[in-house]
Amino acid sequence: MENLNAVKREKKTSHEARKERRSGKIPGVLYGKNITNLLFEISELELAKEISKNGEHGIVNINIDGEEHKALIKELQKDPVNRKVVHIDLEKLSDNSVVVTDVPLVFIGEDKVAKNGGILQKEKNKVKVQCKGGNIPKSINIDVSNLSFGDTYRLCDVEFSNEITFVEDRNTVIATVTDGNTDVIIKDTPEVSSI
Repeated sequence: MENLNAVKREKKTSHEARKERRSGKIPGVLYGKNITNLLFEISELELAKEISKNGEHGIVNINIDGEEHKALIKELQKDPVNRKVVHIDLEKLSDNSVVVTDVPLVFIGEDKVAKNGGILQKEKNKVKVQCKGGNIPKSINIDVSNLSFGDTYRLCDVEFSNEITFVEDRNTVIATVTDGNTDVIIKDTPEVSSI
């Protein structure tokens, strides 16, 4: 895993973060047990490359002014319009620390469900897992290609390694298949005349 390079930043004014973003830097904070919150700024391009490689909830090695830290991406704040990252929160990890984090779900086989006339109703797009920092998956694949009308895919249907525990109820519905051929019938309502 490559190191992300960042530099400490000091919050001088409330507009400081905006200036950083204009110059291609993303402001962030590193926090955790036994450390004081550490404000930093990181290259937007370098961060985008890391996120595309390891996911939005992955582990990163970050070098802040020569100090190396292993951290979990805890939160990415994005601009509501252009979806660019505007701030990052990192949680410092110790070597064997157990973490709880969200992992995105990737649905595979949606086209097959549609070809058979079904519509996949996604109930969740991420799940909460607990595992050691080094075992966090980038995403979890959900194969729905064998589902047909009326089928439900639950968390207990996901096959996963023993090192990872789902924090949510195993009966949680992830997706269901509804009939795409059903037409909605709208009945005429009788007119009500006013007196």
